[in-house]
Amino acid sequence: MAEVLIAGGAVRGASVAFWLTRLDPTLRVTVVEPDPSYATCSTALSAAGIRSQFTTEVNVAISRFGIEFIRDFARHTGPAGGVPDLGLRENGYLFLTRTEAGAAQLEALAAMQRRLGAATEVLDRAVLARRFPWMRLDDIAAGAFGPRDEGFFDNMGLLAGLKNAARAAGAVWLTDRVLGLDRDGDRITAATLETAGRRPADIFVNCAGPRAAGLMRSAGLELPVEPRKRTIFVVDAPQARHKDAPLIVDPSGIWMRPEHGQWLAATVPATDGPCDPEDFTPQSALWEDHVWPALYDRAEGFAAARVIREWAGHYAYNTLDQNAIVGRHPLVANLYLANGFSGHGLQQAPAVGRGIAEQIVHGDWMTLDLSPLGMQRVLDGRPLAEAAIV
Repeated sequence: MAEVLIAGGAVRGASVAFWLTRLDPTLRVTVVEPDPSYATCSTALSAAGIRSQFTTEVNVAISRFGIEFIRDFARHTGPAGGVPDLGLRENGYLFLTRTEAGAAQLEALAAMQRRLGAATEVLDRAVLARRFPWMRLDDIAAGAFGPRDEGFFDNMGLLAGLKNAARAAGAVWLTDRVLGLDRDGDRITAATLETAGRRPADIFVNCAGPRAAGLMRSAGLELPVEPRKRTIFVVDAPQARHKDAPLIVDPSGIWMRPEHGQWLAATVPATDGPCDPEDFTPQSALWEDHVWPALYDRAEGFAAARVIREWAGHYAYNTLDQNAIVGRHPLVANLYLANGFSGHGLQQAPAVGRGIAEQIVHGDWMTLDLSPLGMQRVLDGRPLAEAAIV
């Protein structure tokens, strides 16, 4: 009976375990997660969105799989999942552009996304003003809007349901940390755990999030993934009750969306780079310096706005091309990767978990061809650039 050891038990590790237990119940699946509270994991600290508006076809296909999985979550996970509904709100995403050239690019991307099953529409300023009369659009040429299959959902519900269903099918969660991997040529022979020591297995899966590169270095392998801090602000703006607003990706660099009568908003820091993996201190100055002025300029009702809570999480940022690195490592036959999602790992977890499980059980991708996201492109220095990073 083969044993699979998964380093990292948040949403991607849970998804791999879930699909493995369904595709091959004879496997022994052990998930090693240092923090069962998930207090600082990227899953818990995300903005919990899903969208089809990506610039690469493989990412659109992943989202098409993900939205159907999330919408029909209880059927997929069954009673053992214990989560009857993920509270999906299909408010959509709205990507705004200030230029006619940007509008033409949005049109080309929307055609590709629709060909793959999305419903993306490109709206000019007049149509945007009619649909969203509370928005200030004098500087906007057009916007790409997803009227269905895009929105927000329960991030921790997704994790809990996958984990519960995997455990009910025999997967084991071990509270420990994988410190390193022992490598002998083209195979990983064991993982070194912080508490339990050396743990042999037949197959290893790296789902270690922002810490994934350190795990690879322990085996003499390089991975272009680093932690980058993102601060999210919970904003109370009593005069901005646009509850049906989409998630707006603004040309100023901020994003904003409604959340239970309030708003979530964030931006990328002007100076962006790797952070300490233990640093979760919010970058509070971003509110006054960038986020609030952009909110005020874009939508009515933000003259009176205050931050009632803020938190910082980490992107597992792929410095090569901001796309995930997934699947079997070309140089190590029994090592599989689910790393470098650069901010869209939550929504991609259902499809990626299934894909890696298919590679392990069947030897290849089956449901979706995820080979464009494989490690080989990293070794070859061939970026697959994803432009729609939020």
